[in-house]
Parts: sequence; C-alpha cells; structure tokens
Amino acid sequence: MSSPTDDLIILEKKLLEKEERIDKEKENLERERKNFERVREEYKEKLQKVSNITTEEATQKLLEELERSEAERLAKYIREKEDEAKRTANKKVQEILADAMRHGALDYIVEYTVSTIKIPDEEMKGRIIGKEGRNIRAFEQATGVDIDLDEEGVIRLSSFDQVRREVARRSLEKLLKDTRIQPFRIEEVVKQTKEEVEKIMLEEGEKLAHAAGVYNLQAELLAILGRFKFRTSYGQNLIVHTLEETKIGVHLAHEIGADVNIVRLGCLFHDIGKVVEGDGSHVKLGVELLKRFNIPDPIVNCVAEHHEDKPFTSIESIIVSTADSISGARPGARYEDYEEYVKRLREMEDIAKRYEGVEDAYAFEAGRELRVIINPGKMNDSQTTVIAQKIQDEVSRALAVPGEVKVTAIREFRAISPETSF
Repeated sequence: MSSPTDDLIILEKKLLEKEERIDKEKENLERERKNFERVREEYKEKLQKVSNITTEEATQKLLEELERSEAERLAKYIREKEDEAKRTANKKVQEILADAMRHGALDYIVEYTVSTIKIPDEEMKGRIIGKEGRNIRAFEQATGVDIDLDEEGVIRLSSFDQVRREVARRSLEKLLKDTRIQPFRIEEVVKQTKEEVEKIMLEEGEKLAHAAGVYNLQAELLAILGRFKFRTSYGQNLIVHTLEETKIGVHLAHEIGADVNIVRLGCLFHDIGKVVEGDGSHVKLGVELLKRFNIPDPIVNCVAEHHEDKPFTSIESIIVSTADSISGARPGARYEDYEEYVKRLREMEDIAKRYEGVEDAYAFEAGRELRVIINPGKMNDSQTTVIAQKIQDEVSRALAVPGEVKVTAIREFRAISPETSF
C-alpha cells in the first residue's frame, strides 16, 4: 500500500509531463503559424506580380466595383421614390391650394368704382362753373383734380391720385347740396373733407391691419394702408385683394411650416407702393417706404420679389407671390379692357422693334416680360446687353406695367454646312 507522499510524487510527475507536452504543442503551433504567414506572403507577392497591382490598389478596385454594382440599384430606388414623391406632391399641392383658396374667400364682393357724379340739371352745372369759370378753377386748384363737364347730366373727376379724387368727389357732393357755391366756400369744404378722408384712411388702415392679424403698426403706416380703400387694381379693390391674399398666404404658410408672421406682413404690405407717390414701379416704391419704417429685411424681400423682379430668397417670398397670383387670377376678381391690354402689349413690341438690329419682339407674362430677337450679324454680345437695357428703360418710362419689365435679348448664330450630293 502506497503512502500519501508517494501519490503526490506520482501526481506531480504526471503534471510535469503534461506541461512538457503542452509546451511542445505550442512550439509546433508557432512553427505552423510562421509557416502559414510565409506561404501567404509568397502568394501575395506572386499575385501582385501577376496582376501588377498592390494590395491597396486591389482593395480600392474591389470597393469601386462594389460601388458601381450598388449604384445602379440605389439609382433605381431613388428614381422610384422621386416618381412616388411627384405623384403624391402634385395631389397634395392641389389639395393645399384648393383649401387655401377656400379659406381666402371673403364675405363681400369686389366693387367697381368710377369717379363720376350725376347732376340734376344744366343749371346746377352752371353754378359749379361759376361766373367766368371762377368756381371750377377754385375747385380744381383746391383739390388738384381735373373736371370734365362735357357729358350731359354727369361730372367726371380725373386724377392719378386716388385720394385726391375721393376728396374731390365727396367735396363736390357736399357743394351740390349747398346753395352757396363760391371760391371761399369751396376751399372751406375741401379742407373739411380732406380732414374727414384722412381720418377715414387711418380707421380703414387699422381695420385692414387688424383683419389681417397685424397690430401695433405706426399710425403713419396705418394711414398709408388706409389709402387702399380708394385704390383699385384692374377693378379689384386693394383692401379686398390684400385681405384675401393674406388669408390665402397665412393658410399656405401653416400648411408647409413656413414663418407665418413674415408671410402675413409680406402679404399686407406687398402692394403698398401702389398708393405712394414717386417714380418707379410700385414694387420699388413699396420697398423704399418699408425700409424708411425699418421693416425687417425678410418682409421687405417678400415685397421686392412678389412679381419675381428679383430671384426668390425664401419660401415666404414664394408664398406671398403665389397668394397674390391666386387672388388676382380668381374668376371675377379683376377686370381689364382687353382692347387696351392688347394695345399695351403691341406698344411694348413696337418700342423694341424700333431699335436697329432687332428682328422681332414678343411680349408675354401680362406684359412683364419682353423677348427680343437680335440679328447676330448686326450686333455683338456687348451691344446686345446694352440694347436690352435701353429697351427696358424706354418701356418702363412709356408704359404702365405692373412690376419691373424683364427684357431678354436673344442673339443666336448658326452655321450650317451646305448639302453635298454624291
């Protein structure tokens, strides 16, 4: 029978033998690993010699091949998603615009107004004229308008300033009810009427601003907005148009997540230049006025870009322009003498055709754009640029066109070889 000490000696001996075997296995594995690395390097060198490319170049080529194969699949996926987005977007746009137009509908219709006053008889006309015409001269001087008495039973008041014409209309109505028509009385009535109209304009401007959801504007700016009451554009009253456009624009801004306040103020001020005296288009006059009142640039940009005289700088500008187009294009919103409209377009084209080197001209976009075809043999590129500017300046001076007129001069030279028969 063995003792415990002998058992321990035997166990220790076995453990030592086992450790020796493990060490030998490790040495063998290490030799195998080194051998594998050596063989791999040899094959790598042989592969590089055969293909004439390095490992990095091979990796790059593999990645490029993978990218090409995936690009086709990715492009197909993108095209499918774009087509789906277009189909969905067209339907969504129609829904948004239709809904916006519905929200923009007002509870009253557009009024068509002319500054004419009926008189009961020719005797009253004589009293208005006065002895040797002194009454009518005093009236024209006090109001700044011209009076036309040629038509029987009607007095017509003529002035480019709508507020002056309104003051004259109200003053004349008062004088017709008064038995005293004389220069002193005329001046007194006109002065009183001017104060009344100024008060009305301030009230109307405040009503318009509040109806549009705008508050705390300066009194002077409100009074200018109040002039909209006496101003029409192609028969569409500016208060009606502005309020309608603002409702449409605000609804569109809500739908697509644009800045509602910028759109609201942009719509409110977009036509303010139409009631401001000065040279230039209503867009230019409106921008200059708003800058004097320190209106923020994003709102001023909406006014400057609503006829696309300048490229759009924001989604809010696009919304204001869109809302303006919707309101103006609504059936029944505006009226224009089509003969005068066609005449104006022809006059634009005739102005351009008078310049030497211009072969033809075409006015479109409601007279806001003029395409001019240049004879390439008579003008070079620099002369074409100059002639486009000259035409734009003359059209702007000679004709009343909404917004700035865009003149595009096209000079194209083509050389075609003659046909040869064999």
